Amino acid sequence: MREYTTQMDAARKGIVTSEIQTVAEKEHMTSEALMKLVAEGKVAICANRNHTCLNPEGVGSMLRTKINVNLGVSRDCKDYNIEMQKVMSAVDMGAEAIMDLSSHGDTRPFRRKLTSECPAMIGTVPVYDSVIHYQRDLATLTARDFIDVIRMHAEDGVDFVTLHCGITRKTIEQIKKHKRKMNIVSRGGSLVFAWMSMTGEENPFYEYYDEILDICEEYDVTISLGDACRPGCLADASDVCQIEELVRLGELTKRAWAHNVQVMVEGPGHVPLDQVAANMKIQQSICMGAPFYVLGPIVTDIAPGYDHITSAIGGAVAAMNGAAFLCYVTPAEHLALPNVDDVKQGIIASKIAAHAADIAKGVPGARDIDDRMAEARQKLDWEAQYACALDSETARAIRNSRSPEEDHSDTCSMCGKFCAVRSMNKALAGEYIDIL
Repeated sequence: MREYTTQMDAARKGIVTSEIQTVAEKEHMTSEALMKLVAEGKVAICANRNHTCLNPEGVGSMLRTKINVNLGVSRDCKDYNIEMQKVMSAVDMGAEAIMDLSSHGDTRPFRRKLTSECPAMIGTVPVYDSVIHYQRDLATLTARDFIDVIRMHAEDGVDFVTLHCGITRKTIEQIKKHKRKMNIVSRGGSLVFAWMSMTGEENPFYEYYDEILDICEEYDVTISLGDACRPGCLADASDVCQIEELVRLGELTKRAWAHNVQVMVEGPGHVPLDQVAANMKIQQSICMGAPFYVLGPIVTDIAPGYDHITSAIGGAVAAMNGAAFLCYVTPAEHLALPNVDDVKQGIIASKIAAHAADIAKGVPGARDIDDRMAEARQKLDWEAQYACALDSETARAIRNSRSPEEDHSDTCSMCGKFCAVRSMNKALAGEYIDIL
């Protein structure tokens, strides 16, 4: 029997776990410095003891910004083999976490396959699985049914679970009173809201929170406190419903830490660009520095088909101002279940945002790859440029498909012999510069 229950418990006892050691090495910091952050709750190492193939990562604002990829089948798109292709592609492209948001069929075999084969952190939203696991209408489910599904996910090796604990029966009146344009757009949040409305009972994830904490402590599952009232359009950003829920999430964070349970706090959502930084600072204050996990934020409502771009803009600003974990958004957001290409586009956009933020906040070593790219470009070394690229395959394909008419390995079809780098290299070397 091990000497600690969770990574937070180990850190508080001064025990350097293998996960803490691995994350410290990845983040270029000492185990002692990382342990302090884990003990305080400012870094979460999501590592279920049953996820034996995990390559652990740390989530915290002072570490490299991590990205999450949402996957999973639906009633209209139910091929688990395709979802597994997306998973392995996402891991190859550098995603640190995979969330299985499946809402159809028997989800347990796929979830167990993920925790037995996938080295990335695995997350789920148990309230989705409750309806399909029991194959009963939402209103017929009991609080015990919801709690039992959380335990099942913990047993299956899930590293973090999104639980919408922060909405209560008071939220029903708030939503009716404040007349949001988009009401609740969180899928899990809407299910909890609907269950409360139909049964007249309190949110089971709030009412039985202490029992949930016992389960999470037993398996070392991190709670990702879901933001049921996240804004689904710019008009609803930073409103009373969102902020009131955030205050409650701050209280729930304290209660989790008292149980040695690690916490991440989820955030918006659709937010105007000028409000993104303020949202990050408010969360850091109310939730005492717990890692902030944001969807986007999406900074305009009018770009369906391009929301991976609107999300990357918001994500870069969010991470620069304290967000620790970016949930990717694909071109299919608001439109359809993403296909393999959509997943790739979403990951690359999120990786760009995360990397740009890491440079801005001075994460050790973050800019090294950019400096190597600059050196490769100055030398017009195309292979070295591909090696530095986030997506070398696409970079190579673009150049090869539009190469110069003449064989000029030191130019591209954009500038040809007008290339500034070529001209400067020759001028500084005292060579003749031929243009025509």
